[in-house]
Amino acid sequence: MNIYYPNLENVFHALSDRSRLLMVERLSFGPASVKELAKPLDMVLPSALKHLKVLEETGIVFSNKVGRVRTYELNLSQLNQIDIWIEERKKSWNHSFDRLESFLLESEDINLKGESI
Repeated sequence: MNIYYPNLENVFHALSDRSRLLMVERLSFGPASVKELAKPLDMVLPSALKHLKVLEETGIVFSNKVGRVRTYELNLSQLNQIDIWIEERKKSWNHSFDRLESFLLESEDINLKGESI
């Protein structure tokens, strides 16, 4: 159950910044240039490039350059690690809740029979 996800803490750190999170949200609709990513954030291109560098270093995005235009895309396999990690947490929590439910049902049965716990 304890699977190691290399770089997962860096992915969460990269996504903890609002500007980077909004860039990822925009990229979920398809590839975009640096200018397209910076404009809605009212951000100058050098600042946008710094944020995109963080996203690229963590593997959340990758870029292609054609001429003078650099286009970014999401790397879904890196984001899928988050889904898998969350699903593992849910399984663990559900298992704990199932055990608690069993305990409470057994306790209720014992109390109804007049026996002490």
